[in-house]
Amino acid sequence: MQRESDPVYRAVGRAFMGGDVEAHVGGPLDVRAVRASISPRAKDVFAYGRVPWERFPRGPETRDAVACLRSNDADAVREALRCLNGELANGAWSVVALAVPFLLRIAADPRGQCRARALELAAGIAQWTPGPGRCTREELLRSSDGERRFEPSGYPGHWGIEAARDAIAADLDLVTALLDDPASEVRVAAAYAGAVASGRISDVRNALHVRLRIEADPVVRAGLVLALAQLACEHPDAGCLTWIGALWSDPGAPPAVRVGAAFGWLCLTEAPATAGLLAALDACATDETARLMASLPWMRAVDHGGETGLRRCLRGLLHPDDAEPASDDPWA
Repeated sequence: MQRESDPVYRAVGRAFMGGDVEAHVGGPLDVRAVRASISPRAKDVFAYGRVPWERFPRGPETRDAVACLRSNDADAVREALRCLNGELANGAWSVVALAVPFLLRIAADPRGQCRARALELAAGIAQWTPGPGRCTREELLRSSDGERRFEPSGYPGHWGIEAARDAIAADLDLVTALLDDPASEVRVAAAYAGAVASGRISDVRNALHVRLRIEADPVVRAGLVLALAQLACEHPDAGCLTWIGALWSDPGAPPAVRVGAAFGWLCLTEAPATAGLLAALDACATDETARLMASLPWMRAVDHGGETGLRRCLRGLLHPDDAEPASDDPWA
């Protein structure tokens, strides 16, 4: 948790709460510029010491946690993940954004113990939308709301979100290569991360479609469909709505794929749910499908109060007025 007694916290607060935010654009406190200055060599050899973590609150602690993710000690890795997720829960987008280039390389290392979680953490900086509305048509597949956000210190948190998305775009080849990883959870996490890249959108979209054509695991296929729908929500794709409509209405498609496509269709249009879509969900959104899809990061993000993410999404997408508020602690 950020503490006002921390001199870095106080210095950042003075710079942004008492001054002109725009005056710091491109400067030493602009995490977007700092992220862009990290050399490819420093990223590839995990040269954490070449990154000025100390300019941001909780920087050294975050650096140490990222370094621990490469440990062979499973307990140390779990504690490091808990620490980094805690920073996000406290609104420290900026310092975690500096970790994204290293998180992507941790995910790319076949010897790593937390490869999928590293990818999800990198994507989570942009994916997480606070509040109870995450399972609605407006929020489920929203990468970022584009709003200005501020960290507890007063630092512009949206700069951190932009820096994270830019980091994924800069190393997109690493991410798209992981769509072919032997581990299904890594393939899903790569789709989740690729969907929030700030650039090279056509490359992301093409890579997702290529993987979808050969993917055999129905749950991974559902994740690829959700990622493609998420891309289309932010970067309009004229043919996506028709394509995804044909997918949820295909009786030969696996139930998880049809449910993912139905959710994507609902997020891509304001049109009322059709009788055919409701029938498809009634047939496919079973308890077994909910169990299978529970591993998808989109579902885990709304899995609160003992109810599966699929059930919460059904209520939020189809009956938003009846959707129950999420837990006060979305990271519980």
